Amino acid sequence: MTMRNLDALMEPRSVALIGSSPRPGSIGNTVTRNLLSGGFKGDIYLVNPKHAAIEGHACHASIGGLPSAPDVAVIATPPATIPGIVAELAARGTRAAIVITAGLSEAQKIATLEAGREKLFRVLGPNNIGLMLPHLGFNASFSHIAPAAGELALLSQSGALVTAIVDWAAERKIGFSHVVSLGDMSDVDFGDMLDYLAGDTRSKAILLYMEAVTNAQKFMSAARRAARVKPVVVVKSGRHAAAAAAAASHTGRLAGADNAYEAAFRRAGLLRVTDLDELFEAAEALTRVPRLASEQLMILTNGGGAGVLAADRLADFDGDLAKLSDATRAKLSAVLPANWSKANPVDVIGDASPERYDAAFQILLEDPDPSALLVINCPTALASSTDIAERIVDTLAKRRAAGKINKPVLTNWLGNPAAEEARRLFSAARIATYETPSAAARGFMQLVRYTRAQNELMRAPPAMDPEVRIDRAKAREIIERALREGTRMLSEADGKALMAAYGIPVVPTSVAENPEEVRRVAEQIVATGSTVVVKILSPDVIHKSDVGGVRLNIAAPQDAAREAERMLERVRAAVPNARSLRFTVSPMIRRPGAHELILGMSVDQTFGPLIMFGAGGVSVEAVADTALALPPLDLGLADHLMRQTHIDRLLHGYRDRPPADRAGIAAALVRLSELIAENPEIRELDINPLLADADGVIALDARVALKSETDEPRVPMAIAPYPADWEKAITLGDLDGILLRPIKPEDEALYEEFMAHVTDYDRRLRFMAPMKSLSFGFLARLTQIDYAREMAFVALDRQSGALLGVARYTADPDLARAEYAVLVRSDLKGRGLGWALMSHLIAHARARGIGVLHGDVLTENTTMLNMCADLGFEIKAVPDDPTMREVVLPLGAEPPST
Repeated sequence: MTMRNLDALMEPRSVALIGSSPRPGSIGNTVTRNLLSGGFKGDIYLVNPKHAAIEGHACHASIGGLPSAPDVAVIATPPATIPGIVAELAARGTRAAIVITAGLSEAQKIATLEAGREKLFRVLGPNNIGLMLPHLGFNASFSHIAPAAGELALLSQSGALVTAIVDWAAERKIGFSHVVSLGDMSDVDFGDMLDYLAGDTRSKAILLYMEAVTNAQKFMSAARRAARVKPVVVVKSGRHAAAAAAAASHTGRLAGADNAYEAAFRRAGLLRVTDLDELFEAAEALTRVPRLASEQLMILTNGGGAGVLAADRLADFDGDLAKLSDATRAKLSAVLPANWSKANPVDVIGDASPERYDAAFQILLEDPDPSALLVINCPTALASSTDIAERIVDTLAKRRAAGKINKPVLTNWLGNPAAEEARRLFSAARIATYETPSAAARGFMQLVRYTRAQNELMRAPPAMDPEVRIDRAKAREIIERALREGTRMLSEADGKALMAAYGIPVVPTSVAENPEEVRRVAEQIVATGSTVVVKILSPDVIHKSDVGGVRLNIAAPQDAAREAERMLERVRAAVPNARSLRFTVSPMIRRPGAHELILGMSVDQTFGPLIMFGAGGVSVEAVADTALALPPLDLGLADHLMRQTHIDRLLHGYRDRPPADRAGIAAALVRLSELIAENPEIRELDINPLLADADGVIALDARVALKSETDEPRVPMAIAPYPADWEKAITLGDLDGILLRPIKPEDEALYEEFMAHVTDYDRRLRFMAPMKSLSFGFLARLTQIDYAREMAFVALDRQSGALLGVARYTADPDLARAEYAVLVRSDLKGRGLGWALMSHLIAHARARGIGVLHGDVLTENTTMLNMCADLGFEIKAVPDDPTMREVVLPLGAEPPST
């Protein structure tokens, strides 16, 4: 996980082609021609011992004979030669290579990486078509066409798709900042490139063509980072591939590999589309339209049919038309013919002149409703489509120049060649334009989906109920006992006890060894006024109802015993080898009208644990109304997961049925997430059904499959979970009862009061600029961190829950360096709280393997500089800036004692 030396690959000043060839049609010759004709201003070296010159350019006999070490090399030689070439390049001082060669064995790929490992030599490929950087005129590829320079970065595993996309884009005058063919991704992969492009200023959006992710943790961290700063749109092939192997749980059967990718993209804030048309429709919208303030669309057209087509397609995508206000309708009536549509779509009639179009356009722009505006034009002989486009462009330019806030505007000029010049005008003016009403509607909905994804990234979830206690020791005892006994599937009773240990409500359940014990337990239950449920209990009977192993609503104890005897007969006939046949006995839960839900977990081989939510009961697989999410979850993420399903609409209440306790369902999902994160032995899990109604939730059954983490480690979670083991209680003099713990997203609610106790002077020292208040987005970024790359510790008053101070660091992707910051309430300075926070932060950074902790401190901040000196930081002057000091702490040595 590193971006080291990617600058040599992505900003090269010199390049060598190893395997240049004069043979027409060969890869070596095609790459040579592309390199020489692309306009690259740096040095280009060709290497081939058999030729003095190729394509009129001097050729060198060997790498050792090059005038200087190139920043990057392009290698197009036989597979067996690659490791040796990389070793020679690395020794010479080259830092990266584009390995176009295909057919490397796994051993050869490993040898290639090992050859450059000591120098941190980067390898793009092998088995790719190359790298194109249009802003540098750098075309180290065998693409048949060079892409135009632009603002889209393209990353693709498929080389063939790269050339198809570049060709497709050229026809539509779409340009690129980077075109990267990743190939087999033996080294440089999606995660590396997303990290790099997140900080790149040339690219305004990132397009991905993906076949598979190779390092889920790195990918998720990088994708989340990139998606926070620019749109990331992905096409993932293999959407309808067969699901994973048969599983013991419903969740395992329903959680196909593509569903896992869908959950990962959603969690990272990526926008997924299904094909190349949608990819560029999304790019067109996302790079030229600001984030939406409304999910509604207003349509202006001179063709009623085209407007209706756009409205229909919008409805197909579950989009909404905006409503015309009475005031706007009156203004439009004053400038439009009497037979105009009087509604949205606003039809200005087919004979509309540029002046009429523009008048209606300006009225709609001035409407205070924040909906986006789609302008459609159908060509007619009565008015020039180009003239109308010029008026639209001119009006928007004038409003921008006047500082007026424009609504998001999309355009659809129909017809060819009538619309070609208009589309060129719109593209030059950075106005989104589409060829059909359907494409425009779909492009708008891509904006809606992207805005929703970004809002989810910035959400601040409510806090969990602190009164619910988790009995982790009880949970570990259940799991460890089962594994000692060789049990891979927890009994129903143990499964429910495990859920209860994590605060998930369950129905009380007893285990009976025989029908007589069933009768005795039933007597106790009947005495409470309840009827009885009897179920078969055996490690070999997973789906009890399938073999007649469930009987409900038994009124008398003797009937419960009789049903147990009959149940034994049925199960022995259906599963002759079933072991340890026993029974569970529980009270019948009567919740008329309650919804039957399923909560589940399975392990994806790429992304690790997945959590499922949906409609439950015996028909769960037939109905298949479920959604998946990557843990860890908080209450906001749990709510979002629930909203992905159809049954969630019913949970809000309908007709005479009151809303179900959605908060209780969300809390159960969060507790389940914690259970999964803290117990890696859990491999599959179903809570089915979880009954939910207005009175709360209760689990009637729980099925849990286990494996030894020592013998068969679970695929790690793709997103680092909350590190509960770094919670620490401290006392500082009269500051008694302080909790140091990792920050949580819900801590955003604590910042307003905290900042009220921080003086303007201390705010300036922390943020290097005056800050009267912190925006919600800024606070969300402070509290919603990636524990894999960042850490923030908060100091809380255990009694009041008030925030007293924060210390944080943010690390490079390879954890070589991390930048720190600390802020303590001004009224608590000088009492050791800053030292305690920094000491805890340093300890975590050291344990995490961070190489160096550093920070920038204003020279006037003598308190911070003195503390840093006491903690062992080296204090350095900053060249050309006497107001600043850099503090640096190598983390190899132990910190000084307090």
